[in-house]
Amino acid sequence: MVKIIKELIPYVIIVLVVFLIRTFIVTPIFVQGDSMVPTLKGNELMILKKYDKDYERFDIVVVKKGVYKDNLIKRVIGLPGEKIEYSHGKLYIDDKEVKDVHAYGDTDSFKSITLKDNEYFVMGDNREVSLDSRILGPVTKDDIKGTVGIIIYPFNRIGKVK
Repeated sequence: MVKIIKELIPYVIIVLVVFLIRTFIVTPIFVQGDSMVPTLKGNELMILKKYDKDYERFDIVVVKKGVYKDNLIKRVIGLPGEKIEYSHGKLYIDDKEVKDVHAYGDTDSFKSITLKDNEYFVMGDNREVSLDSRILGPVTKDDIKGTVGIIIYPFNRIGKVK
């Protein structure tokens, strides 16, 4: 019996380490849909970094919002405390125009929204089809599961997201 337990210990340790890494550090995630086209395409496999908790403007993040069952992959547009507005195809943050080089397609104007201390405004790059903060409202830091930046499949797209 002791011999069997000694033989099982390395396997238990491996399973435990893999579990801890996937739970707290990184895990694979699939891109579904077209909301991040042209930056990301459907059926790409990426690495989600769960330890990243300091989000910056234009980071690509994975969001789990309320009752929506799927993870959403979006780009951070507005940071806590900022006033966000889109008017005539231009992004304004705190009433100053900010160049949004990631926007693809037309972005409809929307009234300004001021984010609370723990809120972020996220949008998909493909603005015409994206389910994002324009519809779901701001997301909190707790809604954000981490950042993505590395594609691991398909093999011809392996590498850092451009």
